[in-house]
Amino acid sequence: MTDEITVRENTAAQTYDALIADRVVGAIVYEDTDSRRVFTSTIVEPEFRGRGIGSELVRIALDDIRAKGVTLTNRCTFTADYIAAHPEYADLIDPAHPGLPRRRH
Repeated sequence: MTDEITVRENTAAQTYDALIADRVVGAIVYEDTDSRRVFTSTIVEPEFRGRGIGSELVRIALDDIRAKGVTLTNRCTFTADYIAAHPEYADLIDPAHPGLPRRRH
């Protein structure tokens, strides 16, 4: 991927936004419940798909969850696939409220 991606949390909208040249090209939608963050979906604009934006967005969002010391309830299939491919993030899943079952590649 050649374009520079910036990811920022938009707490008012409850999203992590992926930006290229100040344009939002992707987002993870989340909700907060107790000490958990719940990912509901990951969206990348069609013309930007296949360029690694979704993966970078999920990686940065998961790193943010780790830094905040909260757990993740995941309801997003894209994030489930990402965690299956990057098991170093599996410990973020809340054991009592995991969301989607772990997916396998």
